[in-house]
Amino acid sequence: MTKIKVLGGDQLKQRCSWAQENEKMKLYHDTIWGIPLYDDQRLFRKLSLDINQAGLSWQTILNKEDHFDEAFDEFNLKKVAAYDEKKVEELLTNPGIIRNRRKIEATIHNAQKVIEIQKEFGLFSDYLWAFNQHKVLKNAYTDQTEVPTTNDLSDTITKDLKRIGFKFVGSTIIYAFLEAVGIINDHVTTCFRYEEIQ
Repeated sequence: MTKIKVLGGDQLKQRCSWAQENEKMKLYHDTIWGIPLYDDQRLFRKLSLDINQAGLSWQTILNKEDHFDEAFDEFNLKKVAAYDEKKVEELLTNPGIIRNRRKIEATIHNAQKVIEIQKEFGLFSDYLWAFNQHKVLKNAYTDQTEVPTTNDLSDTITKDLKRIGFKFVGSTIIYAFLEAVGIINDHVTTCFRYEEIQ
């Protein structure tokens, strides 16, 4: 655990060990990862980026996130849901993103499924947060090695997403997604973010 000085803070604070690689990763940890997210477009964006991460490091995706935003129209649900084969072929030639046909097609298909959920539940956010009674699942791990890659919540959500027809979703991907959007608080107990996120 590295001690850091957070902007605006007078005392040294600690962050999760995985976030120590570089300034970009530190900024992501400090300002985005694990903060409860309720905006449907941003939830869809994060799910899509996590799907694209499969088999790769998060650093790879983080380095390309601006390219992803540009390529996928800022992950506007209606626009992405309407992408056709011509758009898929265009995306497959874009060096700024992960050029994987299955992942690109899954992103388009999943946008359509998010819109279906919105029609039924009002918000994709409400659908997701309802699985844990609209509360943050706060774990209490003291070391990064204790953090699991799946749990009952990710298993349950994955099963339901597959029932609805989502593609390229597995419990490991969904667990990482739930951590990132704050439904699960997996900041270790010594991290300055742990107590801040309720």
